[in-house]
Amino acid sequence: MTRALILAAGEGTRLRPLTNDKPKCMVLLQGRSLIERQIDCLKRQGITDIHIATGYQAEQIVALGYPTSFNASYKQSNMVSTLFCALDFIQQEGDLIIAYGDIVYNDNNLTAVLACDDDITLMIDKEWLALWSLRLENPLADAETLIINDAGYVTELGKKPDSYENIQGQYTGLIKVKAEKVAELIHFYHQLDRQASFDGQNFANMYMTSYLQALIDAGWQVRAALVNNGWLEIDSVNDLEQYELLAQQGKLSEFYQL
Repeated sequence: MTRALILAAGEGTRLRPLTNDKPKCMVLLQGRSLIERQIDCLKRQGITDIHIATGYQAEQIVALGYPTSFNASYKQSNMVSTLFCALDFIQQEGDLIIAYGDIVYNDNNLTAVLACDDDITLMIDKEWLALWSLRLENPLADAETLIINDAGYVTELGKKPDSYENIQGQYTGLIKVKAEKVAELIHFYHQLDRQASFDGQNFANMYMTSYLQALIDAGWQVRAALVNNGWLEIDSVNDLEQYELLAQQGKLSEFYQL
């Protein structure tokens, strides 16, 4: 059995004014909210045990009718803290999908992740540069390092790259944890030094990429499930405007099938 936890606590400040009165995951893309599109995709693959970690404007997400956990410190914390506020759900049985609330992805991308049977699997976009070039004037300034070894495992991610040579793809915010590793994932988090710095952030504000890198450094095998586009990140008003324009032009399918 596979379960899914959607991380949807953030305020989405770069999407204001759209997020003045709604959480980031409730922003509409071609008339449907991001979280509805993501839930639809999960359900088409038979994943119906869906839990949402909330924070900003939580009551709107609760109204969707799915079980939720609330990150009361969402204003002072980051994605990893939101993840572990849903501890009761995480430690249940079954493989665990973890997904950012501000992404959407096509069915074949999700199936690529589900097909892997490693400790942890990350959806990695090999064709990331096309999407980043659409969204940004200088893709390198926003991209992060991602290095994959010959066996197909991620060895580095989340750093600031000096050149495109250190970017073999981009991490997309979709993760699968094998059922047998969930308890270890929790234990690893609890044994981290609360006073340490994680890529310049304190413990509460640790980036997900920093946590994943810590797991890699500790010997975890993190598989890269390679995809070619088939997903979108909606991080800013500019992102959304670009996607809506492409949809009107009939070109959005180059990146994501509505």
